[in-house]
This record gives sequence, C-alpha cells and structure tokens, in this order.
Amino acid sequence: MNLQRVDLNLLVHLDVLLREKNVTRAAEQLGITQPAMSNILRRLRKLFNDPLLVRSSEGMTPTERALELQPRIREILADLTQVLEPRTEFRPYSTSRVFRIMTSDYAEATLVPKLVKALRSEAPNVILDFLTPSDVSYRDMEQGRVDLAINRFNEIPQSFHQVLVWRDTFSCLLSSESPYANRFNLKNYLKAQHVWVSKTGMGVGFGVNPEKSGGLGSIDQALQRLGQKRQISVFTRHYQMPAMLAANKDLIATLPTRVARMQANNDSIIMEEPPFFIPEFELTMAWSPLLQHHPAHRWLRQLIMHVARQVVAEEENPPQNIPVINHLF
Repeated sequence: MNLQRVDLNLLVHLDVLLREKNVTRAAEQLGITQPAMSNILRRLRKLFNDPLLVRSSEGMTPTERALELQPRIREILADLTQVLEPRTEFRPYSTSRVFRIMTSDYAEATLVPKLVKALRSEAPNVILDFLTPSDVSYRDMEQGRVDLAINRFNEIPQSFHQVLVWRDTFSCLLSSESPYANRFNLKNYLKAQHVWVSKTGMGVGFGVNPEKSGGLGSIDQALQRLGQKRQISVFTRHYQMPAMLAANKDLIATLPTRVARMQANNDSIIMEEPPFFIPEFELTMAWSPLLQHHPAHRWLRQLIMHVARQVVAEEENPPQNIPVINHLF
C-alpha cells in the first residue's frame, strides 16, 4: 500500500467510530454530518477490506478485524499527538495543573496521604481531584478525562498502560475482648460473624449476594477452596469501616494488612494472621495511552512510584531516603 495515498484523518474517524459504535454519535463528536460520516465509514471499509462495524440486535458491532485495530489505532494517534505537540519543559513547583485520579478506598487510606505530603513539597500549587471507582468508567480513562487509576483490577483493557504499585497480604482485626482472641483458629474464625469489604475494578457497584461466596472476592474464594464459608453480617465498600466495626467483640474484619496496621495503637483491637491461606493481591496503576508521553503525567507517575517504594521500605526498615526512580512509565 502506498501510504502517500492514505488520508491519515481516516484513522481519527475510525477511532471515534469504534469508540462510539454509532455513526450519528461519531459524526456529532467530530462536528460533521451523518451522511459525511457514513461516507467515511465506506472509505474505511474499502481501505481495510473489512466491514469494521456491522448491524446487530445491539446496534453496530465491531468485527474481529476492528477489535484488533482499535488498540493499535489508539497507540498510533497517541504517538502522533506526542510528535506534533510542542516540547515544553514541565516544572512541577510552578504548575497549577489539576490531576484527576481514580483511587480505591484502600489506596486512599494507604498511599494517598504520603502522596499528598510529597506533592506539598514538590508541587505546592497542584490540585488533586480524587474520584471513586464508581465515578469513573474505562471510557473516561481511555479518552484522557481521568489521569490515572490506582486500584485492584480484575481486568484492564489491553490498550492501557499499567504498572504494579505494590503487593499486600491480608490480616484479621478483632476485639481484644473477643471470645476468640486467645483461640484464633479456623474453627473459631468460622464460628464468628464477619465484616466484608471490597470494591475492585471500575464503574457503578451493585449490592452483593451473600449466597454466592465465589463472587465475594479472594477471602471467600480461599474459604470456598477449603469447602468452608464464613458468616457475613456487614457488607461495606470502605476499608476504614471494618477497622472500627472490629471493636465489636462478636465481629472479625479480614482486610489488607496495610490497612489493618493503622490500628496498631488501638488497645481495644488485636491483629492476627488469617488461620488459612489467602493469596496476596496487587495494587496497580493504569492510564490511557493518550497520556503515556505527556511530561506532567510522566512526572506524576514517577512520584507515585517513588512514594509507594517509600511506604514499602518504611515497613521493613526505619525511615530512609529512597532514590527517585529514573526510568519513565
């Protein structure tokens, strides 16, 4: 194929078409008429020798070829944007940029306080807008409306960039007056009432079904592998609440160790290792390919990873200076 004869604007149109899966909405986004958008779709079909979008009972459905093209088109457009943007040096200390970051309650409790402290020193005029997983969709991230997402993800779109922030284990919190405090074993764990907490992934959450333990997360899945099931009395999506509820002598909260450790100075609560194996989990940072090369975003990602390394290091050793990460994400 002779690239000189290809209109690169067609890639922009294809990107919007595959995102909207609707000719009319794509036309509105691009500021052109619906007939013009239909003509562009015909040209795209000819260019790729594929229907790309076909009508179905659910509207316009991408073909297999279109699904293969979509992440590659996004990367190509992101690279072109980077090439065409004027190069300007990013100065953290003087910027007043707004960063919108989706964080889980877990990340807010364990990572964000240290991040904010670092930002007050490195970039005092930066404004942070923290969003919850229910506020954000993958589409918001894909289009660059959200700068970053820091969460436990079951899955992430293939086109997104991601990096492991850290891994964490689970611990149990229970009242020092609990009848199981001195006999904390699996048998007594199953006798007790429990607090369930979780909110992973993106999008609006819905109520859980207590009868479907396989869908309740890694703790209940670990019990299910043992042929066991715990008795859950409270369901919540906030990691701070279980720590408070664990003060009730008839409740046990099983939650990430870094959150549990925040109760280390609470004399009314004790922390125990779970009496059964629960796999550790990963906290991940993800972002759109559109923002991969942006200097401000690269700086923010570096700072977040630097802070995360400090958190992990301080758990193992006294506070020390952790060298700044040199490579870019």
